[in-house]
Amino acid sequence: MRARTGLQLAALATVPFIMVLGNSMLIPVLPAMRTALHLGRAQSGLAITAFSVPAGIAIALAGYLADRYGRKKVLIPALLTYALGGGIALLAALVLKERAFPLVLAGRVVQGIGAAGTAPVAMAMAGDIFQSSERARALGILEAANGMGKVLSPILGSALGLLGWYAVFAGYAALTLPVAGLIWLFTRESLRQPQEQPAGAYLRDVWALFRRKAQSLAAGFLAGTVALSVLFGVLFYLSETLEAKYGLDGIPKGAVLAVPVLAMSVTSYLTGSRLQRNQKLLKPAVVAGLALGAAGALGVPLLGGARPDRGTGDWVFFAGLVVLGVGTGLVLPALNTLITSAAKEQERGMLTAAYNATRFFGVALGPPVYGFLMGVGRAWPFFFSAAVLGVAAATSLFFLSPVQLMGQGGAGGWDPAQSGADGARAGAPAWEEPIPVWEPPPLEDGDTRVR
Repeated sequence: MRARTGLQLAALATVPFIMVLGNSMLIPVLPAMRTALHLGRAQSGLAITAFSVPAGIAIALAGYLADRYGRKKVLIPALLTYALGGGIALLAALVLKERAFPLVLAGRVVQGIGAAGTAPVAMAMAGDIFQSSERARALGILEAANGMGKVLSPILGSALGLLGWYAVFAGYAALTLPVAGLIWLFTRESLRQPQEQPAGAYLRDVWALFRRKAQSLAAGFLAGTVALSVLFGVLFYLSETLEAKYGLDGIPKGAVLAVPVLAMSVTSYLTGSRLQRNQKLLKPAVVAGLALGAAGALGVPLLGGARPDRGTGDWVFFAGLVVLGVGTGLVLPALNTLITSAAKEQERGMLTAAYNATRFFGVALGPPVYGFLMGVGRAWPFFFSAAVLGVAAATSLFFLSPVQLMGQGGAGGWDPAQSGADGARAGAPAWEEPIPVWEPPPLEDGDTRVR
């Protein structure tokens, strides 16, 4: 990986790191916010939903603008909007005190609109810069950065929460503005040929892409949505449990929340590196990760992890969450590679936007659904998790086709020995630019050099 592209990847990796703070950093302070603003558990969960639903709605516009005008022209304003939303929520909390919740939600909506143009556009940009086997590793690094954001954000959120639950919103602006500066300084516009078609023709082309690959895209979107919905739902469950059952708060609580997400982050990085060497593992990684997550979730109630009166319950409970994190870490880098490789450059922004929209909706659904299930019984969230992950695994097994998404490149990695005479990568998607092959100049008259 060249130094220039490596520097761009490092700058891009800060974007999903920051974006994931939008929800993960807030989760540890939700109980304190609920107390301060006199809210119910379901109401406090709306602080997550108010971020994720607008992001899911605005993301299509962000994808279109990124395809039409370029990645950086969308990414930097989106980061600034994300910071602005945090500022609105902070001012509302400081000025309105216990009456702040409506404006806090308004600030979260603004943050969500900004988030729509962050990680999805960064994913498209990485897909532009890196091709073939390098793409899997680059997207694995971006997903690992996303995971590291999830690892550190509960700790950071808990630490800021010691100053007051509203201090988290100040953290958003303080962390996001430097990231916008890094993108401005160290990345180069990756869209070589911006979309110049009329909007109607462009949308028809995108619709044709979705129709051609509908089966596999639907299976992939479902897998990503379910994986993240379960992860954030379980983190919500864990946040409530740590405070109510174990009396943990502040940084210790954040450190425990980080454990399953650290398992996901490390697995994402290792999976991306492995997939770079062998793309035949893309689909197996998705199916195995979902199945492993289902097994981890199902093991918690079956082995007594949902029963506080069992002596081994604590170990089973946390082991199940770690297994769930590992499974999610297997799924996401493989899915990111499959989805990002399914479109040519001029349509990639919209495709990654649609994919990330479903992920946002999954995150939005997690906390309210799990808050309701917790009221039914402690074991119900885990039975529900196992069921939906199992359905997603079966759907991916039968309907997710790497060949349909990536062309023959979905059947395996590129082998230089099998390249054609023109340098085209065997099995690479048709829209990927071929690697030029150097040819010596023709001999001039009287030139006796041996070739």
